[in-house]
Amino acid sequence: MNGGPREREQTRAERLRARLRAGETVIGGHVFFTDPEISELLGYHGFDAVWIDAEHSAFDLNTVLGHIMACASAGTASLVRVAWNDPVRIKPVLEMGPDGIILPMVCTAEEARAAVRSCTYPPQGVRGFGPRRANRYGAMESGAYVEGCERALLRILQIEHRDAMENLEEILGVEGVDLLVCGPCDLSASYGHLCDTRNPEMLAVYDRFARSCRAAGVPFGVSLSAGDRTSIREWLARGANFVGCGDDLAYMDLGCRATFDFLRESGWTR
Repeated sequence: MNGGPREREQTRAERLRARLRAGETVIGGHVFFTDPEISELLGYHGFDAVWIDAEHSAFDLNTVLGHIMACASAGTASLVRVAWNDPVRIKPVLEMGPDGIILPMVCTAEEARAAVRSCTYPPQGVRGFGPRRANRYGAMESGAYVEGCERALLRILQIEHRDAMENLEEILGVEGVDLLVCGPCDLSASYGHLCDTRNPEMLAVYDRFARSCRAAGVPFGVSLSAGDRTSIREWLARGANFVGCGDDLAYMDLGCRATFDFLRESGWTR
């Protein structure tokens, strides 16, 4: 029996961060329904990460916690998008111990720095100390928790406004950011193309976003609809490190449509 020191086991966030920095493509799925079984299902079906959407869903904090725990059960990374880049909204989610936090509508370098500070304890940041599930309900010694909590969290910023594109190079220079994710719907709206995410002007914007991130050596990705296979292929070709390939609502919609298409092809009529 080896009595030497044991090698520290990597967290899910560390494994995902290593893959992103190595240039691999991580595949994510989004959840909007409140039932945490959906996050568990996505994990068991092979998604590398589950995007738990607390911005556009009916989630309360208890619902978010259930999804985080379901992801852990399935061995997949939990990434929680909060409703706004606000330390008051960020803090209680961090105490639940997610593998990553997604901050929407970051448009300037200062907003990016504020996001990082909200996820970081003093003196570098402003996060208040009160971990609950994050330190295994006190089963983890406080010193060990504080020493490792920075590594155990991915800080993800969303680029979804033309102001962010104008400030992109400055945002890319902010320390402590693990991933930038393009949000095509809101980004296209800010250019006057609401719901027209494949407008030629937007395709050029996406290309510039990808080039800038690659040049800066910052992992980047996108959040897409499950049915948008053309865009998924294009983002893979751009070298995206994260591709969110749809959500539970879209998967159900696609499944229902495919079922009724098959029934009609088989001779069924209403």
